[in-house]
Amino acid sequence: MADKIKFGTDGWRGMIAEDYTFANVRRAAQGFSLYMKENGKSGNWFIIGYDKRFDSEYFALAAAEVLAGNDLKVYLTIDATPTPVIAYSVLDKNASGAINITASHNPPTDNGFKVRDEHGGAIAPEGLSRIEELIPDNPNGIKRMSATEAETKGLIVRFDPAPAYIKHLDDLIDLKPIKSVNLKVVVDCMWGNGSGWFTRLLRGGKIQITEIHNQRNPSFPEMKRPEPIPPNIDVGLAKTLETNADVLLITDGDADRLGVGDENGCFVNQLRVYALLAFYFLEVRGERGPIVKTLSSTSMLDKLGKLYNVPVYETGVGFKYVAPKMLETNAMLGGEESGGYAFRGNVPERDGILAGLYILDMMIKLNKKPSELIDLLFSKIGAHYYDRVDRSFIGDRATREKLILAAKPEKIGGLRCTGLNTTDGFKFCLEDGGWCLIRFSGTEPIMRVYCETTHEDKVKSILQDGLKIAGLD
Repeated sequence: MADKIKFGTDGWRGMIAEDYTFANVRRAAQGFSLYMKENGKSGNWFIIGYDKRFDSEYFALAAAEVLAGNDLKVYLTIDATPTPVIAYSVLDKNASGAINITASHNPPTDNGFKVRDEHGGAIAPEGLSRIEELIPDNPNGIKRMSATEAETKGLIVRFDPAPAYIKHLDDLIDLKPIKSVNLKVVVDCMWGNGSGWFTRLLRGGKIQITEIHNQRNPSFPEMKRPEPIPPNIDVGLAKTLETNADVLLITDGDADRLGVGDENGCFVNQLRVYALLAFYFLEVRGERGPIVKTLSSTSMLDKLGKLYNVPVYETGVGFKYVAPKMLETNAMLGGEESGGYAFRGNVPERDGILAGLYILDMMIKLNKKPSELIDLLFSKIGAHYYDRVDRSFIGDRATREKLILAAKPEKIGGLRCTGLNTTDGFKFCLEDGGWCLIRFSGTEPIMRVYCETTHEDKVKSILQDGLKIAGLD
């Protein structure tokens, strides 16, 4: 009997050739097919796309063959495609869902399998659990049709999703003012699917786009992994200084996340970027509507919610929680600590390309560089400081959880604890409105300790105390 395939924070991920094999990809695709047929989607169309990791296009084709074998129809992308473009294709093609072969920000040894619903957003946790239940224990339960036969029968159709997505952007943002400004932008594509997109969208004007890491290289040189945080982005930050650029935009491996560097070559952390995007929509665009954030995201959003009189909803970590909440509340924005942001009018899916365009538009509308935008934000709601530590751990998860629950600290980093939220991990609330969160990664065998505080000098001590509580010091 094969090992169970489990969906974490955002799909199933594993080490290539170890547990991420063609046989297991086919098993996962069979479970997805049975789930969709169980929900009345027999004979419907589905999107399948992939990233630039090792053999991703062949894993995608393997999944397509399984869907075809189950009498489901597949639009298969002709090339590596950003996750947000795949997600929008679900709506454009009136499809019933999608499979995306990508491990996003994971190390080069890994690949992954994301699933999406008819809205282009993440499938809710109960749906993922049902897919897991339907995955066969061995290859005997897999139905499969060869790609050649499936294409002949019209069950697999290859297509270019880019034109429809680009046209869709016209409904969300006017690119003409961005193109017309003499702005110098460095784009770090992290060897991934974001390659060429900002150049394509903004060409023909005064704006200058310089791309780095824009080829296919599944070993991801000059970074540990295609995750848009330090130290992976250090080369991009150096390039920003070298070229005297105004901003650095970083897309992760599948281009659903955005990282930002300022004009001084300093990283703008993900919490600040999300707060800036909220401020942009509320103040610059004058829009109103709910904001959805994960519990690992910034309390600055709560302050902006009060300031502009809009509700803020908090969910567990991952877009499998954020996307359903966005649909339920018709949210203006949804996002998480990892650098993924979604927007009303688009699909309820992270979009690093659209987020980057909004950052550029904000810079132009307010005539400010990134560091100046942060100063403006802090003038409204006060300064906030954030950091995160990732550590591998030995032993079972249950023992660690008992250890954390038993700690019951009175203070963390010298700040009094005012409560504990166990919705997803262990979030210790602090007296300044900040927090320290300890949680297990949903995509890798590591633990994360996060913190946010209004005291810059307490960030290090909060993280140190968090590591001690987790037994990781």
